[in-house]
Amino acid sequence: MRDTFVKTLVELAKKDKKIELITGDLGFGVLKPFWEQVPDQFTNAGIAEQNMTSVAAGMALEGKTVFTYSIGNFPTLRCLEQIRNDCAYHNANVKIVCIGGGFVYGSLGMSHHATEDLAVMRALPGVVVMAPADLVEAEECTKALASYKGTAYLRLGRGGEKRIHEKIDNFRIGKAIKVHDGKRIALFSTGAIFEEVTAAYDELRSKGFEPAVYTFPTVKPIDSETIEAVSDSFELIVTCEEHNIVGGFGSAVAEVMAENRSNKAALLRIGINDEYSVRVGNQKYLRQQYGIDSSSIVKKVMQQLEG
Repeated sequence: MRDTFVKTLVELAKKDKKIELITGDLGFGVLKPFWEQVPDQFTNAGIAEQNMTSVAAGMALEGKTVFTYSIGNFPTLRCLEQIRNDCAYHNANVKIVCIGGGFVYGSLGMSHHATEDLAVMRALPGVVVMAPADLVEAEECTKALASYKGTAYLRLGRGGEKRIHEKIDNFRIGKAIKVHDGKRIALFSTGAIFEEVTAAYDELRSKGFEPAVYTFPTVKPIDSETIEAVSDSFELIVTCEEHNIVGGFGSAVAEVMAENRSNKAALLRIGINDEYSVRVGNQKYLRQQYGIDSSSIVKKVMQQLEG
């Protein structure tokens, strides 16, 4: 995803001199095409994320479209006050980009596990929150945010994510994407956890079920229309996220369903069960340990259906 993001941003920046990219002193191997092709639109703020964010806000208030870039929790939690006070409060045209959402940097421990970011950023008034599931969604999110006026958050994986879509027609911020039609069960996901959802979908089909599948590249504003339509006609909605179960994608879906008077569907939220990840290991291992891999998804769905 990060290579797709940079490639897309380079092409956009060549056409629009107002686009700026600021890094917090990392990602140089990935960002090299940007600074080589549009060097006057690139800044290294150093290991100083609070300053990076305030500089971005100042540039945005002078008419720039600014992307800040760092890994894990560094561009969000480390500089949350600056995002809130300098960017979001002023509706500044700043796009915060996190590389390595969830357990991507699993071997580096809890400090590098971005598992509360969606909830924290979603709580800030007026901030758009996006988490693409594959390379095509990552490209479309980057394009959409480059033209969006205001503060936004883009959560990306690290690399190696599978391609889901050949193309996406009429991509819009705030709109879910249907991947499969189905009945009884609907699987909702946001971000790179979709690869686990895909495997779970295949296993559920082998058991005789036909789940519908939707990806939600936008967590905020959430696609209330799709959620309401599905909750009116399906028996079970399952939300999947590589994130704390509290406050994130599943909570956003739950909020919509709670205010929908005609719900038919029950809701099952799958995520990290409100705990810090004390284990270390690669992303696949940690997904298994915290019950968000494909086998765990299938097991929890079956338990819900049998209960």
